[in-house]
Amino acid sequence: MAAAAALDILALGEAMVEFNQTGEGQGRLYLQGFGGDTSNFAVAAARQGARVGYLGALGDDPYGAMLRRLWDEEGVDHASVRADPAAFTAIYFVTHDERGHHFSFFRTGSAASRYTAAQLPRERIAAAKVLHLSGISLAISPTACDTAYAAMAMAREAGTLVSFDTNLRQKLWPVDRARAVMSDVIARCDICLPSYDDVVAITGLNDPDALVDHCLRLGAKVVALKLGEKGALVADANERHRIEPFPCQPVDATGAGDAFGGAFVARRLAGDGLQAAGRYAAAVAALSTQGYGAVAPIPRADEVRARLAG
Repeated sequence: MAAAAALDILALGEAMVEFNQTGEGQGRLYLQGFGGDTSNFAVAAARQGARVGYLGALGDDPYGAMLRRLWDEEGVDHASVRADPAAFTAIYFVTHDERGHHFSFFRTGSAASRYTAAQLPRERIAAAKVLHLSGISLAISPTACDTAYAAMAMAREAGTLVSFDTNLRQKLWPVDRARAVMSDVIARCDICLPSYDDVVAITGLNDPDALVDHCLRLGAKVVALKLGEKGALVADANERHRIEPFPCQPVDATGAGDAFGGAFVARRLAGDGLQAAGRYAAAVAALSTQGYGAVAPIPRADEVRARLAG
């Protein structure tokens, strides 16, 4: 149990292997990398110095082994990630055009979608400072949704904080169900990390301040609204700060919101105030867009501090 006591963050969800198109005119060339929003979050938090673990399941297959090697390299504890011999590790492809980046997922029936509440490590959740999950953690299957709710209940009972990133994927579930479930989870979370387009889709609102107010009224204690190339808006019941976008030369925005979230929660746990954590996270997100893939370009703490100081 010593390892469990050492963790700052446990992230729950579906980790995936990524194949990312690497440039115009090279449609048949793909860079193999890693993804899955909560795994991206976990790596981003670990690269900023947080002690991070992952929860879920992988197939007992080569892709699952690749993800475990990644987590070993990144210092992400995966002792509580189950190997499911009867299912597979999900993969996805990223393509790029003038409209941005586009995803094709192969995940139905994956190991993560079969992970059950009975397989959750209650003691590890209780020992962590933060449990992190996302809209995708809830949407990949009814079983996964039930498991996420059980994990949140365990966290609440133990005094572990809950962090939630909306990450709406309308291909995974109808928007009406997403609206109902996400609203309920926002009411239960301590740190809400919504993306602008997500909360516009589930609320019908479009003003950033109104969206933040909506999440706070539901019950979130802290809200960090990600505004993409326009920066972020961070708030709690007592203060609110607009975070300007950090300058960068973007080539691929895959996973930038996950990188923001991991960095924001890591810095909050390290003692940063809202504005400082938001500014740091905006820098991490921006720098993560300067290379291909969701994970490889995420900057480490020394690079982020140097860029902020410069």
